[in-house]
Amino acid sequence: MVDTSTVTEMVAERRPPDLRRGLLGWLHTNLFNTPFNGVVTLITLALLAMVLWPTLQWAVFQADWLGDSREACSGKGACWVFISARFESIVYGFYPNSARWRVDLVFLLMAVLVAWLVIPRLPAKRWVGLFALVGFPVVAFFLLVGGSFGLEHVPTRDWGGVMLTLTIATVGIVGSLPIGVVLALGRRSQMPLVRGFCVVFIEFWRGVPLITVLFMASVMLPLFVPTQVEFDKLLRALVGIMFFWSAYMAEVVRGGLQAIPSGQEEAAKAMGMGYWQRMGLIVLPQALKLVIPGIVNTFIALFKDTSLVLIIGLFDLLAIIRAGLTDSDWLGFATEGYVFAALVFWVFCFSMSRYSQYIERRLHTGHRN
Repeated sequence: MVDTSTVTEMVAERRPPDLRRGLLGWLHTNLFNTPFNGVVTLITLALLAMVLWPTLQWAVFQADWLGDSREACSGKGACWVFISARFESIVYGFYPNSARWRVDLVFLLMAVLVAWLVIPRLPAKRWVGLFALVGFPVVAFFLLVGGSFGLEHVPTRDWGGVMLTLTIATVGIVGSLPIGVVLALGRRSQMPLVRGFCVVFIEFWRGVPLITVLFMASVMLPLFVPTQVEFDKLLRALVGIMFFWSAYMAEVVRGGLQAIPSGQEEAAKAMGMGYWQRMGLIVLPQALKLVIPGIVNTFIALFKDTSLVLIIGLFDLLAIIRAGLTDSDWLGFATEGYVFAALVFWVFCFSMSRYSQYIERRLHTGHRN
């Protein structure tokens, strides 16, 4: 206990607590808590207004939205008529009009699966996730390619636009993660042959630009296979993209594996668990949780690099927009086209980033040695 008889000085008075709540309280706490911060806030707001107001005038207030030809564009602001007039080709590419309902069905099924897996309280997530990984690709393949069940065959050279971008990104993401996990485990293996193969595979694909990989897959690969064997161009690009990004994914996962203390695996080994039990039940779940930001960052980079398939003659979202700009009826609207493409890429990448942050918060359980 403190002897109060020895206290001879009064405690200095303190400022009363700030009882402001709501918007004013937030502004005072975060933006105007000191005179210097208040000045910096005002200067920043002024600079943002100088930049954002002309942009909003061009993109929204003075923009042209309705019409079906360039005559509907006044020239004062952005001409979004270019996007609306070519919207179907931007979404479907050269897919036949009579079969586009199949693309819509695949989009709808994908949206339902993603929403089911993202919304926390929906039941049977394990079965839905299994169907998303195994069943959905099969259903999407038969719907998009056709040639069976009475469906018209649509060759992949007629695919394009948003549907092609999502196809490449989805296959690349779903394929690169498990391959990367296997490569990361192989690189840490005690078997010299397995470890050496994984090291060579990872370092080779990480040391080659993706453009070179796509060129090799499109131009060089047919030279090394028998003439009677024909590989689809899109399939070659998908294999190249999966192998390329699986090498980067392997290094991300390997970083997570190295962050797990050796005591975790030693304790599992002492309990009599085999190698795959230790990895699948103890080590890998913790390692993957630690490297969620790195995994999602790789997914985002993969999604953005889908635009590189333009160089091998595949018309993804960006390529379709560039092709539309060569139309003599729409010359001079490159800015609108590229802004729309950038907005589409941003929406998908931002959604992945925000969902990864939600997963991090939900799985944050601390870390013990």
